[in-house]
Amino acid sequence: MTTRRCVCPGSYDPVTNGHVDVISRASGLFDEVVVAILHNPAKHGTFGIDERTALLEGALGHLPNVRVGSWADTLVVDVCREVGADSMVKGLRGGTDFAYELPMAHMNRHLTGVETLFLAAAPDLQHVSSSLIKEVVRYGGDVSGLVPADVHVALKERLG
Repeated sequence: MTTRRCVCPGSYDPVTNGHVDVISRASGLFDEVVVAILHNPAKHGTFGIDERTALLEGALGHLPNVRVGSWADTLVVDVCREVGADSMVKGLRGGTDFAYELPMAHMNRHLTGVETLFLAAAPDLQHVSSSLIKEVVRYGGDVSGLVPADVHVALKERLG
């Protein structure tokens, strides 16, 4: 029997409850989910790779079929090939996300045959993005309920 494995790629700087929702739902559809932190070492994010990994592992620890890894300066299809995944799962918040993601999905399929599956964001989390979360925290707003508790604490320490 073949293991059904997918990759959930992103920068996760930081992980939000929207990410957790999509990854949790993907974990119900696949035998294994590889959460791939993709980063460019030349760019400095709010959180380092080790911090992002720890925050993701904390937020996803209740999902036994999910593992977290990081890759630098690589195509997501190469990550899929490396981990043996035939597909990737991405969340969509709305039409703008779809317009951005669709050409990439076509290119990824063209390059390697990897399929992209889109999961619609939970209605109560459609407005959540990592960049918006960071902006709100930076100016003193409350993002509790939109990010995991450990992420909320880390954001307040880093940006608040």
